[in-house]
Amino acid sequence: MVTPEAHPFAKTGGLAEVAGALPHALASAGHSVTLVLPRYRRIEPAGTSSSRIAITLGGRTQHVTIYERPLAERVNVALVDAPELFDREELYGTSSGDYPDNAWRFAVFSRAALEHARIKGVRPSIIHAHDWQTGLVPVYQKMHLSSDPIVGGVPAVFTIHNLAFQGVFPRSMVFEIGLGSEVLHIDAMEYWGRINYLKAGINFSEKITTVSPGYAREILRPELGFGLDGVLARRSADLVGILNGIDVTRWNPHADPFVPASFDANDLTGKNDARKALLEHVGLPVDDGSARRPVIGLVSRLTDQKGFDLIAAAAEDLMSVDAVWVMLGSGESRYEALWRALAARYPKRVSATIGFDERLAHLIEAGADIFLMPSRFEPCGLNQMYSLRYGTVPVVRATGGLDDTVEDFDESTASGTGFKFAEYSPAALVATLRRALAAYQNPSVWRQIQQAGMQRDHSWDASAREYVKVYRAAAQRK
Repeated sequence: MVTPEAHPFAKTGGLAEVAGALPHALASAGHSVTLVLPRYRRIEPAGTSSSRIAITLGGRTQHVTIYERPLAERVNVALVDAPELFDREELYGTSSGDYPDNAWRFAVFSRAALEHARIKGVRPSIIHAHDWQTGLVPVYQKMHLSSDPIVGGVPAVFTIHNLAFQGVFPRSMVFEIGLGSEVLHIDAMEYWGRINYLKAGINFSEKITTVSPGYAREILRPELGFGLDGVLARRSADLVGILNGIDVTRWNPHADPFVPASFDANDLTGKNDARKALLEHVGLPVDDGSARRPVIGLVSRLTDQKGFDLIAAAAEDLMSVDAVWVMLGSGESRYEALWRALAARYPKRVSATIGFDERLAHLIEAGADIFLMPSRFEPCGLNQMYSLRYGTVPVVRATGGLDDTVEDFDESTASGTGFKFAEYSPAALVATLRRALAAYQNPSVWRQIQQAGMQRDHSWDASAREYVKVYRAAAQRK
């Protein structure tokens, strides 16, 4: 399994959670997994075996060291170490933009992952690569190593975590990364006169997966296909949507070290303690007035994709509701400034923490009453599943994995796990939030919504079984 990030080693988003959890779920089902990722800054290789490899691509040689060690029973991690490529402050770029050598960095990484398997000398059953940074793994496998006794002919599975990020580079880079003009084809890597690493992963793999059934359908349409809807439509028979799971050990209201009191679906008393701890942590009043108001939580990247343009447009209406807001996140400067301004304007009802804080993220999930995710698009989303597990009712836009995981509350039957809206508009967002707040005023109905969500199983076990089905299908497809 080849990935540019994985919890607990390196993380920028949901990909790290998936790559960190899926190997363990597969191992629990009896499979052995080697997880390969770059050795970024602050990742220690202690207690490992190592091998030194010279990677030559396009006449240029890059020396790497690969450190491998056991991570858990049946799970090993291999770290590709090249300090000049990966010993940097951030994974993919800075606030000024992507690193200019990303094409070379991840070409070396992709080839090194294959070379590591060859050096070990154990033929894998499957090569599973994740996102554009590993899109060259199946390309090198098929273009350079098709007859290799270790990796040649091994079925490749490629997972798209977010189609918006594709790894598009100048056409001339194809020769620098050791490939020839034959891949400059519309059915290979060519993309409007450039080369596209994500497209390469799609076209050179036996099976393609993405992270929810809903998103698998959406990316076949031009509005969410980001220029690859035609490519994906051509491969639609090999495209499968598998809903991400969540780490139910780390995200467990019954045994969360960041939460002051445990609780579960049968006894939600501890959620009140979490609520108090959350308000105290962010410096909001803990009094009779705040006790009556619902707490609305957000943990997110502050971007248009996550719906913050809707929040900005509806800010006045949203602030008019009688609620407390706790936001944790970072992203576009205009949205960071918006939340700072709201916190300054409503100091007793709005808290904005710019950045990331693991403890606060857990406290928001545990202590909030409502969790807001109005995404423009959402391949899977994890926070809505954390919220369901903690009895924090999600208010989401009906897209991708949000639509797959949240059942809209039906007043006529008093059933559902959250609240959804389809139209991407400020009015729809505000109306749906008001609908949730109306339900909150009825404690017995609200408890029923909470308990319904907490009883849903979003563990990795079911998802891992679906991946195994894809692996077996890929072996037949090869």
